[in-house]
Amino acid sequence: MKFFELNNIKVQEPVHGYKGKFVHSENQTIAIWEIDEGAVLPEHSHPHEQISTVVEGKFKLTINGETRNVDKNSVAVIPSNIPHSGKAITKCKIIDVFYPVREEYK
Repeated sequence: MKFFELNNIKVQEPVHGYKGKFVHSENQTIAIWEIDEGAVLPEHSHPHEQISTVVEGKFKLTINGETRNVDKNSVAVIPSNIPHSGKAITKCKIIDVFYPVREEYK
């Protein structure tokens, strides 16, 4: 069993305007994002299944060509290898869960 203090985790910015803290278990990665208003997430895909929860703000999310505006308490499930992209309409806080572990975020 492990416990983590988010205040002790270094912030990373893998995409401009997307500042994240990452927690890894043996099988999953959790990303806690603070996203600048207007920040764009270019279209990409990865072998990880992803579940995204909007905690604060409004975000435009496109998954496999379908675009939706999502906001507080919205949850999106993104299957592995499906193209997706997004843009923060306002400043946002989003929590992503990835399976399996995102090694590049370690």
